[in-house]
Amino acid sequence: MSMPGGWSPVKPVTLEVIKICLEMRKQIEDNVENGSDSKVYIPLVYSSQIVNGTNYVVKVFLGGRDDGVCVHAKVHQALACSGGKLTLSGFQFPKTFGEPLNPF
Repeated sequence: MSMPGGWSPVKPVTLEVIKICLEMRKQIEDNVENGSDSKVYIPLVYSSQIVNGTNYVVKVFLGGRDDGVCVHAKVHQALACSGGKLTLSGFQFPKTFGEPLNPF
């Protein structure tokens, strides 16, 4: 878990982060590929920041292409008392598999 306001170290995804990424899959794909579904969609690593809710920056591998590319997606999860809504608040695309995940 990260300290309030600061980003956590980058670490392998947890089951909770995988669930968030799967719930956000369509929105992420719509933004990076004009609505086409990826053949492969694998969340790899993430960093989180506790603010008014939680920000997640996640590296997701999108395979099924020439070399396979990644997207770095930023998702905000509202506090549970506010409904816990997930919002795609930014993304960086394309990214290579080897590029480090840096919070943005």
